[in-house]
Amino acid sequence: MTAAQSAARPNSPENPWPVRTVSQKVAGWIDRLGTIWVEGQVTQINARPGTRTAFLTLRDASVDMSLPVTCSPQLLQNSPVPVTEGSRVIMFGKLTYWAGRGTLSLRVTEIRAVGIGELLARIERLRSLLAAEGLFDPRLKRPLPFLPRRIGLITGRASAAERDVVSVAQRRWPAVQIDVRHTTVQGPTAVPQILDALEALDADPAVDVIILARGGGSVEDLLPFSDEALCRAIVACTTPVVSAIGHEPDSPLSDHVADLRAATPTDAAKRVVPDAVAEQVLVDELRARSASALRSWVRREEHVIAQLRDRPVLADPFRALDRRHEEIDRLREAGRRDIGRTIAMASSTLEHMRARLSTLGPAATLARGYAVVQRIVPDGAPEVVRSLGEMPIGTQLRVRVADGAARAAVMGHEK
Repeated sequence: MTAAQSAARPNSPENPWPVRTVSQKVAGWIDRLGTIWVEGQVTQINARPGTRTAFLTLRDASVDMSLPVTCSPQLLQNSPVPVTEGSRVIMFGKLTYWAGRGTLSLRVTEIRAVGIGELLARIERLRSLLAAEGLFDPRLKRPLPFLPRRIGLITGRASAAERDVVSVAQRRWPAVQIDVRHTTVQGPTAVPQILDALEALDADPAVDVIILARGGGSVEDLLPFSDEALCRAIVACTTPVVSAIGHEPDSPLSDHVADLRAATPTDAAKRVVPDAVAEQVLVDELRARSASALRSWVRREEHVIAQLRDRPVLADPFRALDRRHEEIDRLREAGRRDIGRTIAMASSTLEHMRARLSTLGPAATLARGYAVVQRIVPDGAPEVVRSLGEMPIGTQLRVRVADGAARAAVMGHEK
């Protein structure tokens, strides 16, 4: 059975396709894609003299993916902009599937270098995207430790940025420890190496802060530090990250997502590590100010105590008591006099009232010769007689005089 006959029948365990059939179908599917434009970063170039084919590797800088590329060596030689490893390019070509080896490659017929304007526009689009997601929000920034025990430094090997950070940090605080991770800081391999170093330092609990340091350069040289994957990795770190890339005018995207942006690597070291001499001067100044404030407070309190001790109440504490004692005696005597005077006046008033009562009372009247006649009522108290009608003849009477009383009976009436 031929491959065409086998491919015409439904595929099943009883009718599996041979490898050549699968390869031919894959080649057919890829061929239908047609010509395409592809953008990426050149990571490898293999163009040997005398060969008719040059081999390249085109890599996506945002993710760890690559695509093999083939082209004519004359295409590289005649390019208006030299194509070197690390160049960002746009290629036009057609995908080809090599059935014999089961490999895929892009056969290109045109190569264009990505210009500065296009790079800046792409960075600006990414900047807008990250800003819209809130990755530049100041509320996400983590505070730096006042005195880091160990600093993680990601920089190029034997670079001026490394010398600046290490020398300045150790001069400012000799006891500081610096864990240096050397990576490439430009080109196609920079982002993966920086990501690995960043992940390793962030996972180390002894590292208190991480510094990304690189000297100045062109837009293409600083391009890895505007990579989306690196920016998101910086935001995901639990350790504070300081971005010290390039010089003051340079502003890669890592400066915006980092917890602190330093103008230069030297500035990063100054802002991360406190100056021991300056801190000692500050401590001495604060100590002197504290001692002066304490002495001033003691003198002020001594003055207050001296004023209190000079007050009469403290100079002679019993003077006020003696004065109060005399006042109490004086008030007591005055009270006695007032009470005696009040009692005497009340007694005199009582005597006058008693005399008036004695004069107006019945006893005084009886003493002057008058008598009180009362009618004796059986089983009742005697009643005072006020008229003849109240005592008919034969009525029993009680006649009261000054020294006693007598009984009598009515014998008759006179008018």
